[in-house]
Amino acid sequence: MGSILKVPPSLHHSHLFFFLAILIILLARIHPCNSKLTLDYYQQTCPKLEQIIQETVMDKQIKSPTTAAGTVRLFFHDCFVEGCDASVLVSSNNFNKAERDADINLSLPGDGFDVIVRAKTAIELACPGIVSCADILSIATRDLITMVGGPYYKVRLGRKDGLVSSASHVEGNLPRPTMTMSQIISIFQTKGFTIREMVALSGAHTIGFSHCTEFASRIYNYGGKAGAHDPSLDPRFAQGLQNACTTYQKDPSMSVFNDIISPGKFDNIFFQNLPKGLALLASDQGLVADARTKPFVEMYAANQTAFFQDFAHAMEKLSIYGVKMGRKGEVRRRCDQFNSLTV
Repeated sequence: MGSILKVPPSLHHSHLFFFLAILIILLARIHPCNSKLTLDYYQQTCPKLEQIIQETVMDKQIKSPTTAAGTVRLFFHDCFVEGCDASVLVSSNNFNKAERDADINLSLPGDGFDVIVRAKTAIELACPGIVSCADILSIATRDLITMVGGPYYKVRLGRKDGLVSSASHVEGNLPRPTMTMSQIISIFQTKGFTIREMVALSGAHTIGFSHCTEFASRIYNYGGKAGAHDPSLDPRFAQGLQNACTTYQKDPSMSVFNDIISPGKFDNIFFQNLPKGLALLASDQGLVADARTKPFVEMYAANQTAFFQDFAHAMEKLSIYGVKMGRKGEVRRRCDQFNSLTV
């Protein structure tokens, strides 16, 4: 009975196994599910990618100075739910309530969404169907941080856009201002981040703002006492916040800069403010009140270089958290909807 595959007598079994092993390795390397993130991922397919993004974010930041903070927050909220896959950018439809409509995401600034849409539009004109929204968000975040004075860090590319975006997946994955420090630490540790990395990432609050609704309980009738404020707040600062947020119940969009000293500059002043009672959020005040996090607050307050180095390292690590590769994702034609309307 003839054999379908005839092996020459001169080719021993060991040689055959060797060639098969080499073939398997080669196939694995070219298979899309085994692709890797690289710094030059788009060098051939979209060589002007970074230039296009840089020009887009610069124009947007100049016109709307809150863009940098809004995009950083958008990036964090994306990565901590489903990984860095642009799932937070997806809009809800009749069949699915998406991440961006979870209650904690309703306050995400529109400037963050807008700058990514603008960048995607420009990139689609230059190299259609090539660059994922997840990669655009990752690069734009880095460029905006650098633009307002923060550290530069490398962004590896090749992420795919996620195929899932559900509001029900958000709760418990993002820290809230009302959480205890132990709860916040637990969320970060569950995702593989150390306390040091958590404190460094919290330093992003050196830019941006918080809505009055997020800290109203610290400045009005604290502890059930009429007119009382959280005693950890500087009294003059508390009075200023009370005046600034007077009508917050009628207008939930009312907000205050997280860092009142240098609100538009990425620096270490945020950490210097904490022991002075100048933190808006209870969770930020907790960083200097908790023995596990206080040493890092003190280190970053005294040494901006150390903060920048740790922040850059933590952002590089965050940017590759839970990324989708190959067939586990897609390159969306529009960042706000899946290529297929089915979810």
